[in-house]
Formats: sequence, C-alpha cells, structure tokens
Amino acid sequence: MVTATALEAELLELAGSVPDPELPVITLRELGVVRAVHIRGADSVEVELTPTYTGCPAVEAMSLDIERVLHDHGVREVTVRRVLTPAWSTDDISAEGRRKLREFGIAPPRERHASGPVSLELGPTRTTDGEPDPVRCPHCGSADTELLSRFSSTACKALRRCLSCREPFDHFKEL
Repeated sequence: MVTATALEAELLELAGSVPDPELPVITLRELGVVRAVHIRGADSVEVELTPTYTGCPAVEAMSLDIERVLHDHGVREVTVRRVLTPAWSTDDISAEGRRKLREFGIAPPRERHASGPVSLELGPTRTTDGEPDPVRCPHCGSADTELLSRFSSTACKALRRCLSCREPFDHFKEL
C-alpha cells in the first residue's frame, strides 16, 4: 500500500517534471517554483506553486501543464495554489537547472554571497571581497561581457553581449 507521503512525493516529482513554458530546457522542479503537493481527499490534490515574480505571465501556463500531467496520472481534481511566501529567488534554481541554462546559451543567475532577505540592487551582485561578480558568457566562458538591454525575451532575462566571442546571449537576472 502506498502511503499518503509517498504518493505526495510521487505527485510532486510529476508536477516538477513539467517544462517551464518560457525556458523549456529546464523543469519547474529545477526552476524551484513547485513547492509542495498535498492530498486533499480521494482523487484530489493541491499543488503549491510560487511564481518567479508576482506578475509572471507564465504562471497560468505552468498551472495548466501541472493540472494536465496530474490528470494524466489519474488525479481527478487538481488545484494549483499560488504561494507567495517565501518568495521565490534565483537561489532556488538547482545546480542542474543552472547547468542546463548555460548549455542552452543562457547565462544563469550569479550566486548570491549573502544569506537572509534578498536586497534589491540594480547593479551587479558582489563577491565576498566587494568586487562586482561578472556575468560570464555561456558560449566561451569569458567574463568580459556588456549589458545591451535590461530586458530580453522575458522580463526575467537581460540581453548581454560577450566582448571576446562577440555573441549575444540572455542572462537570467538575479532576484
């Protein structure tokens, strides 16, 4: 017999396997937005989903895709609830998700070097010695890059160019 906890873990894995609609190279689990699955009754579950930011237009597509995957697995009633606390941050992206972004040609968000609340900074993140943490080119690895636009194909990405290989690339902005 499958316990409720084991079933929740299985359904969490299924919900997390859904590709991100804007970045289909990574899953919602790798992005860190699927937080939990709770069994609410016979054939009824609730999924906790935290958007990357409050106005994220992809949340509706994420919710529908999660519902579809769980319905296909035999769950009759699926409720996807938006959870805003704790807020999502780019620190929630898994190492595997960061690797996949880089391989896809998108510079992953830089690692934050502080714990606690996320401060809003419009400039580059800083290393432990206070120096700006460079955005590395996902194509050649060079730290010699420049910002072309604060926004790219989605609000969560910026458009940059490598000054070494001259290739443009998206950079997943830090939050």
